[in-house]
Amino acid sequence: MIPDAFIQDLLARVDIVDLVDGYVPLKKAGANYAACCPFHNEKSPSFTVSPSKQFYHCFGCGAHGTAIGFVMEYQGLGFIDAVKELAGRAGMQVPDSGGRDFAEEKPGQTRTLIEVMARAAQYYKEQLKASKRAIAYCKQRGLSGEIAARFGIGYAPDGWQNLQVVFPDYNADELKLAGLVIDSEGGRRYDRFRDRLMIPIINPKGDIIAFGGRIIDQGEPKYLNSPETPLFEKGRELFGLPQARPALRDSNTAIVTEGYMDVIALAQNGVGNAVATLGTATTASHVGKLLRQVDRVVFCFDGDSAGRKAAWRALENALEALADNKRLGFVFLPPEHDPDSYIRAHGKADFERQVQEAMPLSDFLLRELARRCDLTSSEGKAQLIYEAKPLLLKLPTPMLRLQLVKRLAEASGFAQSEVERLCELKSFTAAAPPRARRSAPSLTRNLLRIVLYKPQLAAQLPPELLPDTPERPALLRLQQLAASYPGMESYAMLRERLRGQPEEGMIESAAAELLAQAFDETAAEAEFRDTLDKLRAADQKRLFAELQLKAQRFGVSGLSAAEKLAYIQLLGASQNRG
Repeated sequence: MIPDAFIQDLLARVDIVDLVDGYVPLKKAGANYAACCPFHNEKSPSFTVSPSKQFYHCFGCGAHGTAIGFVMEYQGLGFIDAVKELAGRAGMQVPDSGGRDFAEEKPGQTRTLIEVMARAAQYYKEQLKASKRAIAYCKQRGLSGEIAARFGIGYAPDGWQNLQVVFPDYNADELKLAGLVIDSEGGRRYDRFRDRLMIPIINPKGDIIAFGGRIIDQGEPKYLNSPETPLFEKGRELFGLPQARPALRDSNTAIVTEGYMDVIALAQNGVGNAVATLGTATTASHVGKLLRQVDRVVFCFDGDSAGRKAAWRALENALEALADNKRLGFVFLPPEHDPDSYIRAHGKADFERQVQEAMPLSDFLLRELARRCDLTSSEGKAQLIYEAKPLLLKLPTPMLRLQLVKRLAEASGFAQSEVERLCELKSFTAAAPPRARRSAPSLTRNLLRIVLYKPQLAAQLPPELLPDTPERPALLRLQQLAASYPGMESYAMLRERLRGQPEEGMIESAAAELLAQAFDETAAEAEFRDTLDKLRAADQKRLFAELQLKAQRFGVSGLSAAEKLAYIQLLGASQNRG
């Protein structure tokens, strides 16, 4: 048996949108993503993936499951092999439980590390409040208290073992695994971050997974990031993405910079739709994440040779994530500026003008290729097509690719058909957005949906209030699971605990309704209470009707003492409502 704690860690590490998109190209469809179902033939997409709840559902064939279920269905693997496949992708080693019961396993490593990082972040924030020097540095950089709070900025004081105040067990393995401490060759342990402004790096789920440390005043290195850990893989994460989401929705544009201080400075000056890579070149994973949320991504780099090289790497890695309805642009600032200094010197309006007038991907691509080739010679024109071929083959966008082929044909002197033949180009098709289906749930159906949206509420379900409806067995099962596993927080983990249970089908159909219907997560608890109140009122109404009928048939004397008391109380409540 694979330990249950490991399954929980695995589901916390794997993003189902990234996973499915690697097999089936997904398109944004409201809050979710959609594609034609890989499990049955269809012309219009009915296969939907939820990034917030980490599950997929097909409204055509009923296929439903988590990341584990998708790998099982798509690759035809058993449960254990599917877990091993996903673990290998996530860089995790599947442990052997030795036949022990799941309940005997220790808490999951991922959750433990997330708690460690949260405690460290809180400590750093408290230290910032107490450090006049760090506060003065923030003010010097033009950072307000509001922006510092928005990004959770803190301060790691000078000293070698300050975190021992927060973690009495300073030698715990988790501290090193989280990247907070370093063990010297002599066996001495010390804090990784010292005398630095601390900026938490947050994943899409809102968990702190790493830190970026900016030295105060002078010193090297100027910027120090957490090492890669079980929580943090820099090639997949973008700094500032959770904070940028509202501005991304409003602007439909994401600005990619090279540093987290650029993101913070832009936010301070009213540009909230910026993110940053974390000490690595922009990857296809970075671009894919952004293009699922916006239709336009603009890379903002310095105008020097290093900036142009960084922009070209971003272009090469972004091509395969493009779609015909998506756009990429490039802004090259003057060599003496980065986004931080530019917006402080020139202001928000001028910076946004630069973004609005960003050089389109096609222009940048053709300009850079032309710089490498002598287009006055036949050899140079042939080299142009040679250099363009691997880039065109990466493009999954028929319309943009056609435009590039036409322009390459004009520049090289080849016919358009010759360019296509020489570059071995093929056509691609894109799926249309899904059509949502709606239904009005009953009280118990709505209660089931709320609990699936926020599984922690299942522990508060009162079994005696649940009427005899088709949803009752599923609600009781969820209540039992919540009592047995208090840390159950995600639908994905809940779904895996229900694998093979009789209530599995009911749970899946109710979860699918979350994809097709609007649901306000922030009001989930209030709606949960309101639904319980309605069930309670319905139960009292039913009991009152039964007692009233019995009193009419046998007289009040025919009621027991307990029934008389209940009848009087319910009668009073009924009159008050009237």
